[in-house]
Amino acid sequence: MAERALVIVPTYNEAANLPQIVPRILEQDDRIDVLVVDDNSPDGTGQVADDLARQNPRVRVLHREGKLGLGTAYITGFRWALERDYEYVFEMDADNSHDARHLPEFLEAAQEADLVLGSRYLNGRVTVVNWPMPRLLLSYFANIYARVVTGHRICDSTGGFKCFRRRVLEAIDLSAVHSNGYSFQIEMSFRAWRKGFRIREIPIVFVDRIEGSSKMSGSIVREAIWMVWRLRFKALFGRL
Repeated sequence: MAERALVIVPTYNEAANLPQIVPRILEQDDRIDVLVVDDNSPDGTGQVADDLARQNPRVRVLHREGKLGLGTAYITGFRWALERDYEYVFEMDADNSHDARHLPEFLEAAQEADLVLGSRYLNGRVTVVNWPMPRLLLSYFANIYARVVTGHRICDSTGGFKCFRRRVLEAIDLSAVHSNGYSFQIEMSFRAWRKGFRIREIPIVFVDRIEGSSKMSGSIVREAIWMVWRLRFKALFGRL
């Protein structure tokens, strides 16, 4: 039987984007299913997701009681995937910033890697479209900061387009993952790196959202600043 893949798409107020991104994901490969994890979006995203699921059995939906955060949404999706026979588990944004046409490239790279990261800053190239300069600089230097503090060599550890082999998620203690904002991306990649899994980055083009609003906030930035130090000290004392 062909190895199956699951793309987890967390949503909060993405009713305009979801009907566009889900069909694009499904058309890339027949082995790919989609799991929408909606945080009780007030704009009706959950209903939109349910309508898509009724139209296609490859779409599933998990409804959560409120806005519980990106990290916990992915942890919920990871657990759901591990309870089923998915070999590849993707993270992907719902806002069309991630191009679904990259999905086959991830699956190809995952034949020789345990974690594949979609990189916006690979080999000195910046492949980001429509971001204002302050946001771009924040993201670029946040990755340098994460590399310096943690010691890993990942070019883009803050990106949210990635593919885990099943064995990576099985090896990580998901209950011990405490990041919930964008630092969640750093923590998951760092934990995989610390366990010696093979990590590969592939170039992607990131396009800023057109519909909806960004979830970035000051609290998310502050969480990322201190979380990398927490990861470093936990690794130093053998707690990762």
